[in-house]
Amino acid sequence: MAIKAEDVKKLREKTGTGMMDCRKALEETDGNIEKAIELLRKQGAASAEKRIGRATNQGIVESYIHTGARLGSMVELNCETDFVAKTDDFKSLARELAMQIAAMSPRFITREQVDKELVEKELEIYRSLARSDGKPEQVVERIAQGKLDKFYQDVCLFEQSYVKDPGKSVKDLITETIAKTGENISVKRFIRFHLGEDGQA
Repeated sequence: MAIKAEDVKKLREKTGTGMMDCRKALEETDGNIEKAIELLRKQGAASAEKRIGRATNQGIVESYIHTGARLGSMVELNCETDFVAKTDDFKSLARELAMQIAAMSPRFITREQVDKELVEKELEIYRSLARSDGKPEQVVERIAQGKLDKFYQDVCLFEQSYVKDPGKSVKDLITETIAKTGENISVKRFIRFHLGEDGQA
C-alpha cells in the first residue's frame, strides 16, 4: 500500500525516529501508526541494548530545585560524545532524572550497587514476616524474593516508576533516549538535598 507523507511526518513527531525508518515501519505494518510506534520502540530498545557497555566520558551535570527551595538534586549524566551531550534529548533526560531523584529519593542507581549485607538483612525480615503469617516454608522464599524486588523498585533509580509516566521505569526512559541519540548513556552519580536532612549520594 502507498504510505502517505503526512503519516510518516506524524510518526516521526511521535517517535523522534528518522524519516526513512518511519516509512519502513509503516510499510511493515500496513500503514498502522500505533503498530509502527510499537515496532520502532522494539527496534530502538534492541539497538540500545547493543550500545550499553560502550565508554561514556562526556555529558553534563544537571540540577533541580523544587518550588520553595527546600528540596533539590544534582545528577551527572554521561554519554559518548560532546555532540550528544549538547542535544535537547540528552539535556531533557538529565532534567527528568534530576526531578525524579528529588521526588522519589532513590538511594542507589542500580540493584547491583546495593550492599549485599543490606539485601540479606531485608530478605531475613521478609522471611520472618512470611513465617509469622503462617506461610508454608516452600513459599516463604518466593514471597521474600517478591518483596525484595519491590524494595529494589523503591531504592534503585533505574527500577523506579518514572514519575511522569508510571507505566514505564526510569531505565525504560534512559533506553528510549539511547535509541534516539544512538549513543550509550549512563548515570554516573547523584545527590539529593532536603533542607535539614543529610544528602544521599
